[in-house]
Amino acid sequence: MKKIVIAIVMSGFATAAVAQGRPSTTTMTCSAASALIRQQGAAVLGTGGDTFERIVSGTNYCEHGQQLRPAFAPTRDDPHCFVGSRCFDENSDER
Repeated sequence: MKKIVIAIVMSGFATAAVAQGRPSTTTMTCSAASALIRQQGAAVLGTGGDTFERIVSGTNYCEHGQQLRPAFAPTRDDPHCFVGSRCFDENSDER
């Protein structure tokens, strides 16, 4: 019985996490999207359809040794809005 109760409680946590979703840049203005990153420091933003990206405000939100690249996303008022930066490994093939 105890295992069943634990399983039910755990499934409730998983459902709540999935239901929260993520902010979508396509529904925000450019200034609102970039302000969100400045205020939170880092966030995973939906960038249209099923695509998403982790955007940060500085290297302190990246792993040790990672660099920053400018991150652009479509917003309600700008199809190429600068929203913050992306972390990347300097030695990776990522472009």
